[in-house]
Order: sequence, then C-alpha cells, then structure tokens
Amino acid sequence: MRKQVPEKDFSQLFVRVKTWWGMFAVFCMATLFNPIVSLLSLMVLCFFALKEYFSMMKTRKADRRLFLWSYLAIPVQFYWIMIGWYGMFIVFIPVYVFLFLPLPRLLGKGTSGFLRSVSSTQWGLMLMVFGLSHLAYYQFATPEYGANLVLFLVLLTQVNDIVHYLVSLYFGKRKVVPSANPIITWEGFIFAAIITTLVSYFIYPYLTPLDMKFGILSGIIISLSGFFGSLTISVLKRDLLIGDQEKLNVLKESYINRVDSLTYTSPVFFHIIRYYFDFM
Repeated sequence: MRKQVPEKDFSQLFVRVKTWWGMFAVFCMATLFNPIVSLLSLMVLCFFALKEYFSMMKTRKADRRLFLWSYLAIPVQFYWIMIGWYGMFIVFIPVYVFLFLPLPRLLGKGTSGFLRSVSSTQWGLMLMVFGLSHLAYYQFATPEYGANLVLFLVLLTQVNDIVHYLVSLYFGKRKVVPSANPIITWEGFIFAAIITTLVSYFIYPYLTPLDMKFGILSGIIISLSGFFGSLTISVLKRDLLIGDQEKLNVLKESYINRVDSLTYTSPVFFHIIRYYFDFM
C-alpha cells in the first residue's frame, strides 16, 4: 500500500501494528500462566499509562502529592481484584478516590488551578486505572473463561483499531473531529465496525461461551466503545497540551495511544457480559 500510495504516511500504522502485537503477546503470556501474573502485568500497564497521562498535564509543585496518592490507588484497586471484592472494586475509584483525592491538594495549600488539576487527575484515574483494571478482573470473575475473554477482547480491539486507522488513512474523507484527531473518519468507523463484527462472529465459538447473538453483538459493542475511547483520549490530549505542539508531536507515537480504546472496551464489555450471563 505504501508503494501504491507514496504520498500517504504509514509510519504511525507500522508503529501501531508492532505495539499491538507486542501487547497481544504480553496478554497471551500473562493469561496463560497464572491470574496473579496477569494481575501484576496489568497493574504495571496501568502505572505506565497513568504516568504518561500525567506527563501531558501542566503541573505545579502542589500537584506532586496529588500524583503520589493517585499512584498509591493502583495497588489498592488491584488488591480488591485479587481478593474478589467486586463491590469495592467497582466503587473505590469512582466514589472514594473521587471524594478524597482533593485532600492532598488542599493540604498543600494550593488554590491556583485547583479544579483543573484535581479534575484532570480524576479523569486519568478513571480511564487509565479504573477502565484498564477491568482486564484483570475477568480471570477472577470467571476463572474458567476469563483468560479467553481477555484475549477475545484484546484481539477485537486490536482489529478495530488497525482497520479504523488504515481505512481512515487510505479512504477517509469525512473527519469526525478534525480539530482533535485529523485521522479518525466516519468511513474508518463504519468499515472497522463491519470487520470487527465479522471477526467476532468467526472467533467467538473458540474463545467465549457466548451464543451467536452475543457473539455478533460483542463485535458491535467493542467497535463502538473503542471508537469513543480513542476519540475521548484524542480530545483530552489536545486539551491538556494546548500551546505545547512539540510535546504533542512526541506523544503521537506514545504508549497511551495504544491503550486508548481499551480504556472503554474493557469496562463496557465486562459489565454487559456480567449483566446478561451467569458465568461472570
């Protein structure tokens, strides 16, 4: 394709494919051995994703304690997963961390930029920790099917991302949000949804205990939620990096760009499956 269309820049696509296959290999190794190995590897994934998110924020000295508390929330969140306490897992970050996270900022006596720094930090925790931590809970919610469900989810999210990016770059005409992401197009979204749903239809009997209706529906759910995840991270990134074009260009090949879709697909797919099926 690069030879056929030399004016198109496929460099980001190559990086994206390599990174996704690397992540897929890590997920395979993590899920094939032991749930604790998977738990630890995903905890590290959340840490680096949150760290990179914080690197985009314009911070003050008063924010350092806020970030420390945020990092400490990661092992606590994964501890609830390890002991299987679903109730605390599901409310710890959205309720308790949300309510008490402003404390270190208040104790630091920093009033300037208080709302922006606290709200931006909470958004980072919701996406990079709460959203991604659902990947670890699959194996504890259903030891029999959890590992395969994670592989199913990661594979479909990968397919959706690659097809969306490729079609948008190759055929895309109508930009979704050109000010936030010049690559994402409606053509890419439609083609990605169709391909992801087809792949889901063919692989769901081998990786999941779902019936045909949910096998097809899973592709639609993952494609739609992955689209919103990628779009949300793009808008957040542009907003946080307004006026810093150099850092924005550096982060185009960043780690956070590879997990943006998973921040949405992981929790959405998890809760839909848990609601409709007893094995979760």
